[in-house]
Amino acid sequence: MSDMSQAPIRVLLVDDQELIRMGFRLVIDSEDDLAVVGDASDGIQALASVASLAPDVVLMDVRMPGMDGIEATRQIAAKYPASKVIILTTFDLDEYAFAGLRAGASGFLLKDAKPVELLAAIRAVHAGDAAVAPRVTKRMIELFGNQLPGGNESSAGAGNSAERLAVLTDREREVFIAMAEGFNNAEIAQNLFLSESTVKTHVGRVLLKLELRDRVHAVILAHQINVV
Repeated sequence: MSDMSQAPIRVLLVDDQELIRMGFRLVIDSEDDLAVVGDASDGIQALASVASLAPDVVLMDVRMPGMDGIEATRQIAAKYPASKVIILTTFDLDEYAFAGLRAGASGFLLKDAKPVELLAAIRAVHAGDAAVAPRVTKRMIELFGNQLPGGNESSAGAGNSAERLAVLTDREREVFIAMAEGFNNAEIAQNLFLSESTVKTHVGRVLLKLELRDRVHAVILAHQINVV
């Protein structure tokens, strides 16, 4: 268990299978720094729950009756950006994972992920990191290319990394590349001999200057313009 030095991370579970929701709840509620604040069985319920509960992280299934998880994610990202979404998929690198990222999710997770992976993904997304492994991102770009966030860049714009990154300071560029290589904020801080709060500030500036919604977009852009 983790020590709770501040308010726990509030998690909403969205899946049409009650047994899956129960399983996730048992794992999450066993941690002092995490708390399940509600659950929903379809996209419409998910939106209502996000509006009323303001969760920090939403675990979102994609195949559900009525409004599916992709549309629910799209609406959550637009209306409630403080609630970060992790898409739950059955197969690694499936079409729903990509659709979820395009809709605004901050990562995706396999439904049969180990408890430690589930907990790590929730904490990573809440901390502003991406719950998408670099190897998966690389394969994602190979398979789906222009369908991904930022994929509508012109080929000239995407290829000219020097021009695209000119708005960044040298330190921000270092942080951007470290993000693209899959390092979280704590690892970047250690590697660049910075405090974690300073890294968070740099990450925020990188996203703002490059007009990226979140860290997932930053990782994808870095691969598209060949800086990693």
